[in-house]
Parts: sequence; C-alpha cells; structure tokens
Amino acid sequence: MSFRHRTVTDRMAERGQAEADGTCDVRDAPASDNSFGIEITGDGKAEINGKERKHRVMRSLRESIKRAGEKSPLPMKLNGSRRKTGTANVGSEPGNSSEHQTPPPSSPSLNIGPMSSPQQKLGDLCPQSSPNQTFQPSHSRTQSDPVVALKDESPKKRETGRWSLRLGSKKEKHIGRPEPLGVVTESSALPEMETEVLGGGADVRTPYTLPEIPSAPLSVMEIKKLIDLEVLEEAYLNLLSLRIEFQQEKEALGEQELPLELVHKEKDLRLLYDALRTKLTEIVQNSCALPSRNKELLVRVACIIQEEEKREGEVGGMTGWRDYWRASVQEGVRATIKQAQLDDPEKNPSWLAVHLGLLGKTIVEVLEKVKAELVGSYPPSFNVFETYVSSCHEMVGKHLKKLLDKSRELRDYYALLDFIIHRYPSEKVMGSVSLQPELKEEQRALTLGGDFLQQIKTGYYSCLQAEIKNSLNKITELEYEEMWKVEESPAIEEGVYSSHIDMDIWMNVKGKVQASKDVGLEQKAVNCCLEELKQFPRQFESAFVQYSDTLQNPSLWAAYHITYINSFSALKNHMEDYRDSCPDQVEQLGNEVDGLVLRLRQALQEHFKTDIKTFLRRMMTRKWLTSDEDFQQLIKRIDTLSQQCRYWSPEHVQAFVSDIHYSVARDYVSQLMKNNYTCKNRKHERAATKIREQWDKLNELFQEMNSAEHWLYPAGDHLSKIIGHKNKREIKDNLQPLIDDYPDIRERKRQVIQASGR
Repeated sequence: MSFRHRTVTDRMAERGQAEADGTCDVRDAPASDNSFGIEITGDGKAEINGKERKHRVMRSLRESIKRAGEKSPLPMKLNGSRRKTGTANVGSEPGNSSEHQTPPPSSPSLNIGPMSSPQQKLGDLCPQSSPNQTFQPSHSRTQSDPVVALKDESPKKRETGRWSLRLGSKKEKHIGRPEPLGVVTESSALPEMETEVLGGGADVRTPYTLPEIPSAPLSVMEIKKLIDLEVLEEAYLNLLSLRIEFQQEKEALGEQELPLELVHKEKDLRLLYDALRTKLTEIVQNSCALPSRNKELLVRVACIIQEEEKREGEVGGMTGWRDYWRASVQEGVRATIKQAQLDDPEKNPSWLAVHLGLLGKTIVEVLEKVKAELVGSYPPSFNVFETYVSSCHEMVGKHLKKLLDKSRELRDYYALLDFIIHRYPSEKVMGSVSLQPELKEEQRALTLGGDFLQQIKTGYYSCLQAEIKNSLNKITELEYEEMWKVEESPAIEEGVYSSHIDMDIWMNVKGKVQASKDVGLEQKAVNCCLEELKQFPRQFESAFVQYSDTLQNPSLWAAYHITYINSFSALKNHMEDYRDSCPDQVEQLGNEVDGLVLRLRQALQEHFKTDIKTFLRRMMTRKWLTSDEDFQQLIKRIDTLSQQCRYWSPEHVQAFVSDIHYSVARDYVSQLMKNNYTCKNRKHERAATKIREQWDKLNELFQEMNSAEHWLYPAGDHLSKIIGHKNKREIKDNLQPLIDDYPDIRERKRQVIQASGR
C-alpha cells in the first residue's frame, strides 16, 4: 500500500469554495470521506477508526480555517463583513450559539496539493482569494497578498510574552473525544505575537517560539515553490520535517549503506537548503532597496538563521548561516554603492569628486533606512546597525581601490584623499545627525587595509610634480609667445621691469600647497614643488639665451635681462615662506636663483664692456688729446645704462652699478699704463687737465647711479696731478698720496706712473 499525503489546506480550499457557494455544510462531511486525510492509491486500503478519524477531520478542518484566516488576501474588516453573511451554515453546529458565531472566512487558503508532475501549473500552487482573482508574483505583491496580509494585521499578546506562530496548541492535539468546531473570529484567526513598532516595522526583540513542525512534509517541489513564493515559515517548517524524516530513516539504518531512495532524499534536502539560503540571501541583499517590502520577511529570515544555528551539527543541515547573512548584507551594500552615478573622465574632469559626493549621500541614505526600518526586524544579537556600518566601511574601501585604478589626474587623487580624511568621517557622511547616537565617533573612520592610503599619496606626489613641471614649461612657452616672438617691451610695475613669471609660479605653488595642506600633505607637497622648481632657473636660462642670441635690439636685450633678474629675485623672496618646513630645498632653490641672477648680470656687464671697449681703447692717444668724440660716446653708453638701471629692483642695481663703475675706472686708468702716447712740450699739462675733466664727468655719472665704489672717486685727481708735473720731486710728492689711498698699487705701476711724467 502506498500513500500520497495531501495538506489540509487543499481540502480547506475545496470546502471553503463550496461554503462560499452555499452548496455544502461543514456538518455534512461524511466520516468516511477519504478526501480529508489520506488518499488511497494502489491496491491497499487505509483502515482508520471512525471516531478517531472524525476527530482528526474536525481538528484538521479547524486548523485549516485558522490558516485560511491568516493567509486571507482580504483586509480584516472585509473578512468580518463577509463572515456575517453566512452564519446560518455554522450556527446550527452543536455546542455553538448562533448569536455569537461568525462563519469561517470564505476565501480559500493557500492551495498546495500534490503535484502530478514537475511541470504542474504555477496557479495550482499559488494563493488565490477567489475564482476571479489571478496570482501576483512575489515581487509585485499588494496589500491583498496572503503573506503580506498576515504581517500587516495587528498581532495579539499572549500571557507568556512569547511569539507564537504555531498552527495549533497542545490542547488541540488531545485525541480523547472529538471537540466541537470552534468559532473562527479575527482574534482566533491570527497568530499571537508580542511586538513593538519601530520605524513602521515589527520589533522582534522578544523570544521566538518555533511553530509546530508538521509530521509529514510536503513534496520537494511544493517546498521549493513555497521558497520561491517567499512563504518562508511554512517552507522552513516542511523543510525541517523532511530533515527530521531523513535523520530518523538514516538512524534506523545504523551502519548500513544508504539505499538509493535515501541518497536521493539527502540530495533533495541539500538542494532545498541551497534554495532557501539563496532566497534568504536575495531578501537580505534587497532589504535596503525595498525596506518596506522586505522588513517583515526579514523577521522570518532572522528566525530561520537562529533556528539553524541551534541545530548546527545535526545531520542534513548547513552551517555558516550568520556568515552568509553578513556576506549578504555586504553584497547588498556593494550593489547599492555601485548605483551611484559615475561619469566618464573624458566628459567630466571632476568625475571622481562628483561620484564621491553622491557615494557619501548614498551611504547616509542606506544607514538611515537600516536605522529606521530594518533594525526592528532582527533580534539584538544580530547587531544590525553595526554590521551595516562595518559593511559600508569594507565595501567603500573596495570601491575606492577600483576608483584608484582609474585615477590619472592630481584632482582625482585629491578627491580620494579628501573623501577618506575629511568628508567620510564628517557630518556629511558618517557623522550625519540622522545617524546619531547609534553611530559612535570611533566608528566613523574608514578602515583601509595595507598600504592603500600610501598608494594614493604616492600617486598624488607624482602627479603633483608632473603638474608643476608642466606648468613651468608652459610659463616658458607663454613668455616666448607673448614677449620674445613679438619683441614686446617688458611691463613696468612699481617702477621696475617685471614679468608674470614670479607671480604665476608663486600662485601655482601656493595653490598646490594649500590644497595639500587640507589633506595633511603640506610639507611633502612643498618638498615636491621645490624639488621641481629648483631645476627651472637653468631650464629657463637655456631657452632665453637661445633666443637672446638672435635679438638685434640691444636696448630690448638689456631690458629683458633686467626683467628676469627682477622676476627671479622676487620668486626667491616668495619661496622664503617655506623655509621653516623645507629649509634645505629653499636653500638649494635660492642658490639656483642667485646663480641665474649672477649670470644675467654678468651678461649685461660683458655686453656693456664690449660696447665701450672701442672708445676706451682710444683714450690717452694723440687723437684723444685733440678730440672728445670717443669720450662722448662712452658717456652716452653710460647714460643709457643709467636710464636702464632705474628699472632694476633696488637689491641688485647698486651691485651692478658698482661693478660697472669699477670696470670703467679700471679700463680708463689702464690706458695710462700702456705708454701709448708721450706728452712733450708741455702737452702733459693739457693731458692732466683733460683727465681731470673727464674723470669728474665719470664721477658725476656714477654718483647719480648711486655707485658704492666711493674709493674710486679720488683716483683721477691723483693721476692728473702726477701727469701735470714735470719735476721728479713734485711727481714723488704727489705719488705718495696715491699710494696711501690705493696701497695695492704695485711698485712696477708706480714706476710706470713716474716714467709717464717725462
């Protein structure tokens, strides 16, 4: 004899439909009707005591009515109104009073009967509220959904203070005399639970009692359908029933090898557990995206996880449920983070800053939903809020690593550092007022493993140096395009020649350093900038010299040199602001700038000396004595230089003028030492007078130019006196003051001076 079990809810669906049509009375059910309990197949027949059979029928019918009330797709108010329409059918039941009775709900319960094949229609396994009503998939359930309707009803409080989702009590299981069919009301049709409302959801912070496990499980396909339809409690109870059945059969075999039927059952059990775990994972992952739908399902999820943890180690089960739950939370957070808008770097240069701003907003929204709607669906032992916070930390860290691989520009690295160091732990994200006081201050910081943060900083330094180098190259190119190529005269600001070079470089470096200071990298940024900047003076000099060699305008040539002497000197002064943080680099940059300024100044001196060399060479000659043409050209060159020196910065002009003064005086006096001309017939007196006059003119010019070589002024007077005398004694007498004023004059020069007096 073989038996095929059918659930009492199948029979209830048929009975309920008949009652709704008024064609059947509950009392008319024949005791021998085989449709309630066991359907007999094959050649055998089931022998069941009539009295006991009737009791089972009545008990099963009452439990089915309770299930129908629980899973009714109609609101309770509508159910109550429909009950009042059929009191005549139930009121005549012995032991019940028609004045206080209401009929059982006419809507049939979940119809899960035996499946003829794996291809059985989905409608045969789906909850239906009426013949005209069609099944709605789980992802689009409405208020009339049988499962959701149960959870939206107000649960009642039991004396024990424990959750009871059982389908019957121990008293109902008593197999003595048959009990009369009880009246089904709103209060008796619902399970009794104790709840607290938190953010619109049930707070399950009270103990949970597992409902009664059915003695005979549904078929594998039926359990699978229940899992797919998210009827989790009934699916899990039947899964436990199947597991217990497997355990008992396996224990009965002892050490014997499992028969093929039991091997298949073990495989079915494993597949069902896989399906259940997959469904729980899906629900948990979507709990943030669909909190209003999933928060009640999460109550069942938490209960199943706790029950499985209690049964861990038993035959037929699975382990690691809590770990899978945490992984599902993390995966849900990851999927939510992935939805934050991410623009193409080619289309939006600020793509990363925009994305991180949206990412922070998304994280706040997730944790707000968790705090308001999900925490109440779990027992305190799950530490839901803390788990989501740690998952946000971990998933954001992994997400940032992917973003680092896409970062190419300095602004990208800056955005990452700013998000990690400032934005993420601030009130904009983890420090949001809406997340307090649950989110403690010590939990706000983003945890990054390994050397991830150092990788960002290294990339930041490299990009910073590259940007500084690129900007310096552009400055040189801009100078060529705007000044050298068109031979534009330099601008005059505050009375001196100037260019935009020093201000451009200073503002660029200052901006980079300030931005780096915001992310705690100020000193390293200064170091990077100065390391790159100290190479710029020579690079600029190379480009400028290459251009200036082709410049035909000597006045413009000199003006450019003066301009860059002023600009680089100003740049050096600006960089002194960073001496405290990077003294070595500032010193090295100062030396490079000083070297450039010196070379530019020497170039001006050599240019001037070359320009006046011809005129000085004709001094102290016969033509010189009779003509002032060469001397006037010399004076003209000095006067032009004097006009140009007005546009020097004060810190350099005096040193330059002093060098020119010394050079002119030395070359002028040197002509006296060369014996190019001998004065006879009192010509020495004329020569002495001319030397005095020319020397006075030179002194006047250099005094106006503020030369610091004051010791050179008396030299002309001494020489003119010596040359003006013919008597040796008189020459000796005038030679001594010259030696006293200029003790470095060598003996040979003194002899030359004495000889020139002849």
